[in-house]
Amino acid sequence: MVYREIATKKLYLKQNIVTLPSVVQIRYFDRDFNEHNKSKNRKMEKELEDRVQKAIDNFMQGYGCCQSVVVAFADIYGLDDITAKKISAGFGGGVGRLRMMCGAVSGMVILAGLDCGQTEGSDREGKSACYKVVQELLAKFKERNGSVICADLLKLNKEDAAHSNYEASERTAEYYKKRPCVRKVESAAIIFAEYLDGKRN
Repeated sequence: MVYREIATKKLYLKQNIVTLPSVVQIRYFDRDFNEHNKSKNRKMEKELEDRVQKAIDNFMQGYGCCQSVVVAFADIYGLDDITAKKISAGFGGGVGRLRMMCGAVSGMVILAGLDCGQTEGSDREGKSACYKVVQELLAKFKERNGSVICADLLKLNKEDAAHSNYEASERTAEYYKKRPCVRKVESAAIIFAEYLDGKRN
């Protein structure tokens, strides 16, 4: 069992200063790192670990779950920060806050396309290869988190999910304390980092 600690940060949101708790403890089974290290018998490259941390930091600064994951890796593919944020902005909250596929998962899908997406319409082999990567990434996320669906991860009933509106949640200390989203952002970032690490070795 591992406790990760996110230090106090002052976030400037809607011209208000929100101070997070002095320590937010995120308790979870650290299968993401432990299983990876057991199977590979080595640590993930520091550069990739830093990208996972960047994804977490992005979310704690108020960015959406999809934005947080995509921006952490976008420069690898020559995508500038602003463009990455714009491309991934609409996927937050389970796609436009409709509570469908988790935004962090959508972030992995976008990154997979940047990494191995085909560019010719007739390239069935390339298309299939990309689909294979996407299915593998999503299978890992589902195995570690129980679902790839935002409503399931937030434990919303069908009525609450159906009536979810487009108003973005205010990022308060209570929000960060109760929501599991930062853990899902971290999990998605770890899974994509593992994918890149596997390609490099």
